[in-house]
Amino acid sequence: MKQNNFDINDITPAQIKKIAIIVVTVIVGLLLAFNCTYQVKEQEQAVLLTFGNAKTVSESGLHFKIPFIQSVEKVDTTIKGFAIGYDLDTGEAIEDEALMITSDYNFVNVDFFVEYQVSDPILTLYASENPVEILKNISQSCIRTVIGSSNVDSVLTTGKSEIQAEITEMINERLEENDLGIYLVNITMQDAEPPTQQVMEAFKAVETAKQGKETAINNANKYKNEKLPAAEAQVDQILQSAEAQKQERINEATGQVARFNEMYAEYVKFPEVTKQRMFYETMEELLPSMEIIIDDGSGSVQKILPLDSFSNVTVNGGTVNE
Repeated sequence: MKQNNFDINDITPAQIKKIAIIVVTVIVGLLLAFNCTYQVKEQEQAVLLTFGNAKTVSESGLHFKIPFIQSVEKVDTTIKGFAIGYDLDTGEAIEDEALMITSDYNFVNVDFFVEYQVSDPILTLYASENPVEILKNISQSCIRTVIGSSNVDSVLTTGKSEIQAEITEMINERLEENDLGIYLVNITMQDAEPPTQQVMEAFKAVETAKQGKETAINNANKYKNEKLPAAEAQVDQILQSAEAQKQERINEATGQVARFNEMYAEYVKFPEVTKQRMFYETMEELLPSMEIIIDDGSGSVQKILPLDSFSNVTVNGGTVNE
């Protein structure tokens, strides 16, 4: 029985060349088979490049392309998000992002979560180097602008919805201007609080003071409402009394003017008699209130009060009225 032994030295150059051609053909065939198809998933879109010209492929499933001539870039179209003001993995605050100042010069720590989605895969891939980072910068700018125009009470308590709506509108306007191929789905204010414990206590003290202010104003208004009617009545009474005194003074002055005119008319007729009468009338009014001092020249002075005791003088057992 004859045994066949394989010897590599028995292979001719022609056979080696043939084997090499077969191997290369198989390899090329395999490369072409794996490089002429691509798969697009449900939450993806693909960008097909042909000599630099981009075309969007949005249908999911298996697609064909020309190997070495066409290339494919896939884009995830699911809703994604990033945090502003805190680390999304650890939850720790990022002070540089969170710390902001309000319109009434109060500091607050504010956290946001931004959700976005791809709207145009071609722009997302080629319009900018990092559209998500640009969106984050735009969001931070808009957030600081809106927070900076709001007072601290709105940021911490009552105005969160209005602030979110204003920030959303501002970001969408900026995205339209930059045309990044992504759009804002939603932005949510996660948390807002004073930056430190001391500031929180100070803020509570301010709130307490505001409540005290409102209470004081209410008490003051109550006191005013109680006292104002009485004060108005008193003012009315004073005005009426003043008006009565005014009229009385006018009447008195009018009477004095009339008496003076009568006296002057008498004076014109009888000057000497009128002057004497006026003198006696004046002395009659003054003497009862005067003090009488008698000095006899000896150095001793006697004061005699009242003068009424001299109004009646007894002479020779009779009474003489002065």
